[in-house]
Amino acid sequence: MDIIDRIVHQWATEKPELNTLPMSIFGRILRLTKHLEQEITSIHKRYDLKMGEFDVLATLLRSGAPYQLTPSALISTAMLTSGAMTNRLDKLEQKNLIVRIHSHVDRRSISVKLTDQGYQLINQALAEHVAAQERLMNTLNQTEQLQLSALLRSWLSSFNSEPPSTPSNRDIE
Repeated sequence: MDIIDRIVHQWATEKPELNTLPMSIFGRILRLTKHLEQEITSIHKRYDLKMGEFDVLATLLRSGAPYQLTPSALISTAMLTSGAMTNRLDKLEQKNLIVRIHSHVDRRSISVKLTDQGYQLINQALAEHVAAQERLMNTLNQTEQLQLSALLRSWLSSFNSEPPSTPSNRDIE
């Protein structure tokens, strides 16, 4: 019996008419999220990155060579406001991990590109990041991981207009 079970039991005693199954699921998801965020954040800190900065660098890396995107493309991927993205880009540029490149065709247009230093750093951080994700998931076998991923995909699809994609063995960063 874990803390969530004890809480649910207390509610069952005090308010037996309550449906506490959703409460138990939410409680476990929220507690799990805290544990997972702490582990992943500790890796990012070793590279002097915040989670959002890691996300920008990882997005540029996964975009493929030349590891360059427009701020709008980054914003749509990260679902941030332009102000929040500008703040992240400013910090990453100060750390010499990205560079902003002005278009020769349209001076108003810029692209964001990984520097060599940014490329090396995100590759190192990504390797640790993925290893930590694998370690954190190792209590579930591959079948359970695939089932959990499918359940979460289905649930999450009810919150947005994106259709559920087909199951995959690949983990998302």
